[in-house]
Amino acid sequence: MTAYGRGSASSGILRVEVEVRSVNSKFLDLRLKYPNAYREREMDLRQMLAAGIERGKADVTIQLSGSDHAVEAPAIDAVLFRRYAREILALAGELGLAPGDTVMQILRIPQVVTLADVQLSEEEWQLTVEALEEALYQFNRFRSDEGQALARDLSTRLDNILALIEEVTPLENDRIHRTRHRIRQNLAEFLENEQVDENRFEQEILFYLEKMDITEEKVRLAQHCRYFLDEMAADGKDKGRKLNFITQEIGREINTLGAKAYDSGIQQIVVLMKNELEKVKEQLANIL
Repeated sequence: MTAYGRGSASSGILRVEVEVRSVNSKFLDLRLKYPNAYREREMDLRQMLAAGIERGKADVTIQLSGSDHAVEAPAIDAVLFRRYAREILALAGELGLAPGDTVMQILRIPQVVTLADVQLSEEEWQLTVEALEEALYQFNRFRSDEGQALARDLSTRLDNILALIEEVTPLENDRIHRTRHRIRQNLAEFLENEQVDENRFEQEILFYLEKMDITEEKVRLAQHCRYFLDEMAADGKDKGRKLNFITQEIGREINTLGAKAYDSGIQQIVVLMKNELEKVKEQLANIL
């Protein structure tokens, strides 16, 4: 889910600020930006963030001020520098080449200049933990507020589908009469003056109407919608996947209802149901 949280903690001149931002993702993807002093604590940071965020593509920024570690001073690897210098000057002399600005050339070589190896103090780490916990609290409160808005929207969508199911019933009854009349009229035109066996005709009508019957689809569709609403209102976490499975079942029933409709009015209602369902699917991408 999209969310944002910010936390800070200070002690004297020391100050730590943490920002956590996330966008939707099926999995947890953490991208951390922090001073070099936090390298040894990265696994601890990732464990805390994984427990607090659970899922999403999250960018986490940690800023440290008032500390010797706030400004990351470079360090020169003297042993590596001397080795490169000897090799470069020896080759230049052997080949009769001007050494040029050897110092700057060597400083540009990877690994010669690195960030100083510093360690975070215990006080700095405790301030970081405090700031991170505050940021995660704000982050999850943001998610909770967004989740309540999503729940209201999803409830409206499912209620709309349930209301549309009720609109199908009168059309379904009219469809039976229209179908019976159309078949009889077609038979009259085709057979002209020939007699039709009424018993056989009624049997064929019943068989045909059974194939068109959508009562079971309407019942199952309504049950799935109510199950979705009940599951959404129930306590607990990790509802996103389960609601997604229920949505798939709702989609199947709507598709079957449309395939058996044989009526333009019912088909129009099916289109409206599919429209509501697509909006539900879009919102489910934001739910854990």
